[in-house]
Amino acid sequence: MTRPDLRGLNDRAEAVVRGVGGRFRSGLHSERVAARLGLWLGGMFTVAFVTGLISHFMQHPPSWLLWPSRPVNLYRVTQGLHVIGGLATIPLLLAKLWTVYPRLFQWPPFRSASHAVERALVLVLVGGALFQLFTGLLNISYAYLWPFSFTVAHYWTAYLVYGALLIHVVNEWAKVRAALRTRDEVDPEATGRRRFLGTVAAASGLTVLFTVGETYAPLARLALLAPRDPRIGPQGLPVNKSAAAAGVAALIGDPGYRLTVTGAVRAELSLTYADLVRLPQHTVRLPISCVEGWSAEAEWTGVRLSELLARAGAAADAVVTVESLERGGAYRSSEVRPPHWHDPLTLLALRVNGSPLAADHGFPVRLIAPDRPGVLQTKWVTRVVVS
Repeated sequence: MTRPDLRGLNDRAEAVVRGVGGRFRSGLHSERVAARLGLWLGGMFTVAFVTGLISHFMQHPPSWLLWPSRPVNLYRVTQGLHVIGGLATIPLLLAKLWTVYPRLFQWPPFRSASHAVERALVLVLVGGALFQLFTGLLNISYAYLWPFSFTVAHYWTAYLVYGALLIHVVNEWAKVRAALRTRDEVDPEATGRRRFLGTVAAASGLTVLFTVGETYAPLARLALLAPRDPRIGPQGLPVNKSAAAAGVAALIGDPGYRLTVTGAVRAELSLTYADLVRLPQHTVRLPISCVEGWSAEAEWTGVRLSELLARAGAAADAVVTVESLERGGAYRSSEVRPPHWHDPLTLLALRVNGSPLAADHGFPVRLIAPDRPGVLQTKWVTRVVVS
């Protein structure tokens, strides 16, 4: 290659860099737009991080953590915020990436060791954010297109993303403040920026409007983007895992069925379904709130768990494990700690909305308790172990 050819390549490369820089100086790729979107994203990711931790530690509480049973809708609200807020964040993130993408072509890619570290953190932030939002979207759509555990990956990636976000905020805060102090009135491109930001905000707002009905029942008819209609399913309630999928369809009609209460009790109990029906029955109105964001309320009728444990002579500080007829699966049993099993709203339910439980809703007996994830409302209960 001749020397003039080399000069031509250099000239074209410089032209590309100048073109990218020119695009970034346009109104919609400005520091002000990027700063505004960054603030919105920071708030949304903070809500997602906090509510995600609540969800994780409600499902997997450490031994020292006793979640309250009231208010009964706490998990319903926090998980609804987590999922619906996550969906609303997608337009914000895409707009932010579109606003700042010319910076991906900066040349040289880094100017010093510290700048290289900063760029690497941005890569972690962007890559992790895309991973969280789009795997989360597939998860609530029940499309598991990966070989790894979603919950484990989602949990640990959240720490990486939020840590990178905090460092990024510290690094960029001076620029953000300077950009936001710029007066729109003196900028001829201000109108275009406001329209762009308004469009992004409207996209996020419409996502919320057309999804929130999966959690907030009065708006259920508007839940056009929700992957699950909380009104559709046996007895008017959705089902995540059917009796057939759980492998219990052939077991739930067994005439020899017994519910046993065993472990650290004064007197073990072994009760038939008829025995349970003859015990004092109580009716409560409680939601089932799913980790995928949907929730639905129903009237449940059954035996108070506290009264059953009192009959068996369980200690007041006992920890109870409720076990299912299901023989496998991560949630075939769940732990019920004192704040919940002492609550009079916690039932071993036999009926829902006035009718015996359908097979897919846990016949003959299921657990229903306030302020618990749906995966912990164990179905097809056959044993209660006290420890």
